[in-house]
Amino acid sequence: MQSGYVHVYTGNGKGKTTAALGLALRAIGAGYRVFMGQFVKGMDYSELHAVPLLGDRLCLEQYGRGCFIRNEPTEEDRRLARAGLTRLTEILRSGEYRVVILDEANIAVHYGLFSVEELLEALRQRAPEVEAIVTGRRAHPDLIEYADLVTEMREVKHYYTQGIEARRGIES
Repeated sequence: MQSGYVHVYTGNGKGKTTAALGLALRAIGAGYRVFMGQFVKGMDYSELHAVPLLGDRLCLEQYGRGCFIRNEPTEEDRRLARAGLTRLTEILRSGEYRVVILDEANIAVHYGLFSVEELLEALRQRAPEVEAIVTGRRAHPDLIEYADLVTEMREVKHYYTQGIEARRGIES
């Protein structure tokens, strides 16, 4: 079996989670199982409705309430994120899933829900064949140093700046 690597999708542009889901779709097409843990997010996104269509090939869990981004995180936000990181550490270690996505883990670190050291320790504990993908803005320099692949999404132009709201099935 081939070795797994650590990917980081970061930056201020759109498409980080979408890129991770694209890799997940490719992995599923190759016969692999994928686990996606979403930090901070707790809202209803369209990708949640696609998960049942993929059967047991994709498991998605959310570890957040999705309500502090414009405020400060609460103790409940921290508790949910830490529980999620514990769960994902177990998943990474188990090797049960070939691809493990830690969606918005960079944001969780940025807001102090858990430390970059805790995130790196979880990644270090992964089974050798597990491909790990960490998404979110503001990737910590230590994570960037540790990762095997880092992609920065940079916004060049976006219709949000013209007041266009997120559209169902496209951005949400």
